[in-house]
Amino acid sequence: MLNLHVGAGSDHAGTPGLETGIIGRSRMTAPASGYPSFDPAAFSLAPLGRRVEKPWGYEILLSPPDAPYTSKLIHVRAGKRLSLQIHDLKVETQTLVAGKGILVLEGPDGTLHDLAMEPGRGYHVAVGQRHRLCAAQDADATVFEASTPEVGTTYRLEDDFRRPDETDALRSAERA
Repeated sequence: MLNLHVGAGSDHAGTPGLETGIIGRSRMTAPASGYPSFDPAAFSLAPLGRRVEKPWGYEILLSPPDAPYTSKLIHVRAGKRLSLQIHDLKVETQTLVAGKGILVLEGPDGTLHDLAMEPGRGYHVAVGQRHRLCAAQDADATVFEASTPEVGTTYRLEDDFRRPDETDALRSAERA
């Protein structure tokens, strides 16, 4: 729990039009008026983390379903891989957070490249760009992905589990 202390004892005590708050070791200074107002009915303190099992591992969905973005953790078991796929609407950025991940990504020349993912580095996947996430043979991989909402179709060009393309209807049924 954060404690917010306002006013007396701050560096700006008595400064007209300013209130100062101290949160932990951070100092917050803001104008006393002129803030936009927001409806707190949409505020939530509940943590999110919905696990969706996949044949190659699992995803943990971190963002609310109605958010204007999607964020998730993708956990791929050692030696497994997602389908070679393209999206017709979705744009994504991924980063390795644990383990050994390989991103197969189409380059501007149209060829596929195996990229050994590095922690803390972002890998961007554009609409229509072929890609596949893999775990190394000897280690699982956990990747954080931020993307546009999961809408449209994921075309599975190759899939070790012979799954069909993922449409909005299939995605909704899987997550129900």
